[in-house]
Amino acid sequence: MPWQNNPGGGGGNRGPWGQGPRPTGPTPPNLDELLRRGQDRMKSIFPAGGGGFGGRRGILIGLGVLFAIWIINGAFVVKPGEQGTVLVFGAWDGVPKGEGWHWAPPAPIGEVIKLRVQEVRRLEIGFTTPDNAQGAVAETNRPTESLMLTGDENIIDVDFEVFWRIDNAGKYLFNIQDQVDTVKAVGESAMREIIGRRPLESALTKGRLEVEQETLELMQRTLNSYDAGVLITDVKLRKADTPAEVIDDFRDVQAAGADREARINEAQKYRAEIIPEARGQAAQIVQQAEAYKAEVVARSQGEAARFSSVYEQYRQSADVTKKRMYIETMEQVLRNVNKIIIDNKGGVVPYLPLPEVQKRQTPQSGTPQ
Repeated sequence: MPWQNNPGGGGGNRGPWGQGPRPTGPTPPNLDELLRRGQDRMKSIFPAGGGGFGGRRGILIGLGVLFAIWIINGAFVVKPGEQGTVLVFGAWDGVPKGEGWHWAPPAPIGEVIKLRVQEVRRLEIGFTTPDNAQGAVAETNRPTESLMLTGDENIIDVDFEVFWRIDNAGKYLFNIQDQVDTVKAVGESAMREIIGRRPLESALTKGRLEVEQETLELMQRTLNSYDAGVLITDVKLRKADTPAEVIDDFRDVQAAGADREARINEAQKYRAEIIPEARGQAAQIVQQAEAYKAEVVARSQGEAARFSSVYEQYRQSADVTKKRMYIETMEQVLRNVNKIIIDNKGGVVPYLPLPEVQKRQTPQSGTPQ
């Protein structure tokens, strides 16, 4: 070593720079000896002539072989259903690697992370099944997740499942933290918002499918805004019911609502029956009024025409018309009156008792022959 050949060494007890005593502990390794041994090994692996030049060539060949091995180690394959993410000095290159062969700088420059992107994952919100429970005791209900407030300010207990998968492995790894917890928090928040827009009855009965679809769409929009690389495939309501503490009161409310609906249906039925009948009566009255109107108008028109005719005859022959009118009037007046006819020209007119004769003939005409 250089310090071993230092001319100023002077004595066996001096340091490498000729100052102070040498240490008395273990002797450090000889670097020249280590280098020589390494060169001997390389020469044995890559024998070559020409002295020092051959040694350098062997070293270069060895380095080339090592570089080729390093390059070959950068090749990797992505299996069906997987997606690869390449990191260069710890940073994602931004291009997801699909199925097939690819190359990336191997360690220590690069790194490849593979994720199963076609695997559909399931999240339980509001409950936990024994299969997914962590620990010895399975938690079957989580009130902090399941209790929600409806649009009409009622409390509802909602348990639901979220099915999702990775859509972009790079975004999934680097754009969000605690990926599973993030998807779960987004699902719970979206369900609370959708339930908060609806009345309790809709969420419990006919609106369940709409709640599932609207929750899925809201979750996907939220995750897309995070650029999370997650695709929501389905949302399923497992249970939507009132809490056990208020179930009896809720049933009373439901019964009252059913009674109300029954009364409404009865009223509508009565209305459906009475309205056509009233309309028929109204139509009949209108028709009678129209007929009476037509009758009165026709009678008036006839009397007017008769008066006009009589007036025309009276204007042409007043004496004859007066006499005729007198006779017709007397005929109307004396039609149902007993009459005695007396000649006004003088003398005695023989009296024929027609009323007495008529009275005697009337009961006889009723007797059987």
